[in-house]
Amino acid sequence: MKLNGFNKLKRLDWISYVWLIYLPYTLIQFIPIKSSKDVYWLLLASLFLLLYIIVNEVREYRYLTIPLELFVTGLFAVFNFNLYLIIFPAWQVPWILVHYPRKYQKYFIVAYYVIVGIALARIQVKYPMFWRDGSSMGLLFPCVSPIISNTLAISSFRQHQLNQTNRRLETIIQRGERERIARDLHDTLGQSFSMITIKTELAKKLLTKSPDKVAAELNDIEQTSRQNLQLVRSIVNNLHQQSFNEILLEQSKNLATANLLLLTTGEEQAVKWPTQIQASFGKTLTEAISNILHHAKAHQVQLIFSANEDSYRVEVIDDGIGKEFVRVGGNGIRGMRERMIQANGKFEIYHDYRGTHVVLTQMKVNEDDD
Repeated sequence: MKLNGFNKLKRLDWISYVWLIYLPYTLIQFIPIKSSKDVYWLLLASLFLLLYIIVNEVREYRYLTIPLELFVTGLFAVFNFNLYLIIFPAWQVPWILVHYPRKYQKYFIVAYYVIVGIALARIQVKYPMFWRDGSSMGLLFPCVSPIISNTLAISSFRQHQLNQTNRRLETIIQRGERERIARDLHDTLGQSFSMITIKTELAKKLLTKSPDKVAAELNDIEQTSRQNLQLVRSIVNNLHQQSFNEILLEQSKNLATANLLLLTTGEEQAVKWPTQIQASFGKTLTEAISNILHHAKAHQVQLIFSANEDSYRVEVIDDGIGKEFVRVGGNGIRGMRERMIQANGKFEIYHDYRGTHVVLTQMKVNEDDD
């Protein structure tokens, strides 16, 4: 079975818990309990375990729980000279922060090594012979863990993005076949219907017998042929409209060139939306990403595709500085709003602690029309 990069990232959930089999080895020095200090460290270890699980399971509060987890393991490193407990966040957190702007990864690594540096300095003061008896070799793993984990996380995430790009290319290849069909429809059925129309108009002029009856029949044939011709043209136009895969393939290259991270949620379902719906979002979505590239000074762009019984929705989130949505001489926001309104949709833009949100909504029509 082929496993894509996204599934590899999802394996973080259980891989993080596998690491916990080593937790008893880091706490064995406190068991059996010999003093109140042992109780203190065991309670602190319990707090660490709770934070470890919360970091893994609850995304909303990671801005608090990740620093707290690092702080608790830092207490063990600095005051108990236990540099092994801090290895747990060293392997857990980089796989989480790979989904966030790079600055957060840098903050974590800097904080980690500051704690390790302070702990090593205190070890040097209290146990000056520590570096001579060979015990210092055990510090190698705590020192290299965050770098190795961060490298592996970035590599896996890039593989995930590469798989996304390959999937988009596969869809575009399939789309090439659809365009070939569109050309065949245009070259065959389109010409045939045009010929029917011409012959019908000619027949109306030539027929002289029973004109009252024949003319009505020929009018029906003419009307039907014209309707079919219009239908063929409509099908061709739909097949030539740009899909989400084509848009994302193009825009992901633009964002990568500008060193911006692109994350998507719900993309696999969105590419199955009706072609006309994808096209109605397309130009506005492209304009929104273009604005981010030129004005937002962002590190990350997130696209969230969703749908319910009444509407389709695309949300574009960037972590840039965009609070002034209307610039002098700029027509970007107004143009996007007008384009969505013309497509019987809605446009919304606002800024919060996560960044700037552009929300595009398209109301559903009768599914039978799709």
